[in-house]
Formats: sequence, structure tokens, C-alpha cells
Amino acid sequence: MTGIKNHFEPLYDQDRNLVGIWLSPELWRKAEAILSPAIDKALEALSPETVKEQPEPIKDWEALSQFWDFNYPMPTDVSCELCGSHTDDWQKDEPRIFRLRSASMGGMVNFQCQECKARIIKKHFKKHVDVECRPFVEK
Repeated sequence: MTGIKNHFEPLYDQDRNLVGIWLSPELWRKAEAILSPAIDKALEALSPETVKEQPEPIKDWEALSQFWDFNYPMPTDVSCELCGSHTDDWQKDEPRIFRLRSASMGGMVNFQCQECKARIIKKHFKKHVDVECRPFVEK
């Protein structure tokens, strides 16, 4: 194949040990959409300690709780309709079954299921709660 060395080159040290792969910018642009997710997964497998979970926005939840003025008690139950995970009080679970991702003073609370990574969105209105469950979509 003509031109492969212009776009793809294994790199070796003085003892002929593979130390890396060089890709041309043109090849990377063509293959990035396919390679980047695979590289991210491989990096996580090689160094799982470097993948840090963002802290839950507990202060946002506490602010919502503090100013709660709806006609029903603040619900702490969360259910995932996709995988069937459920908890009566997400705050008491250790380890978490659902992680808080966001909470707003407008009454919208967003959780992530730790089993299937789905998003559970609870929209609190004066007289009722709408719950939406969205499947995980890899970016």
C-alpha cells in the first residue's frame, strides 16, 4: 500500500520494543470518531484510578429542600424503569444506587442510575411529580 508510512508509523526504541504509534493529522481526522471512544475505554481500563467521579451537588439538593413549599412531602424515592433499580431514599444508599446529577430551585432533579447509567428526571410541580427515564447515550 503506497503512502501508509506517510500516515501510520510504529515507533520503536533502540532495543526494538514498540513504544508508540504515530498517526498523521489527516489519518487522525478520518479515524477520530471511531478511535477516540475506544481509546477512552482502554485508558479507563489501564488507569481506573484516574477516572474521578464528579461530586454530587448536595448543596443544590439542600437548597431545594430548604425552600420546599409544595403540598406534598419532598420525595426521595427513585426508580429506573429501564433496569428496574429502585430505592425509597436515594440519600441513604451506600453505595449509591442513584447519583444526584443536578437539582434546581425550579424543582427539577436529575439522577443517574448506577446500574444502567440511565437518567431519571423528576419534575416537581405544585400538585404532582412527572418522572422521565432516558436511556444512557454515549457521547
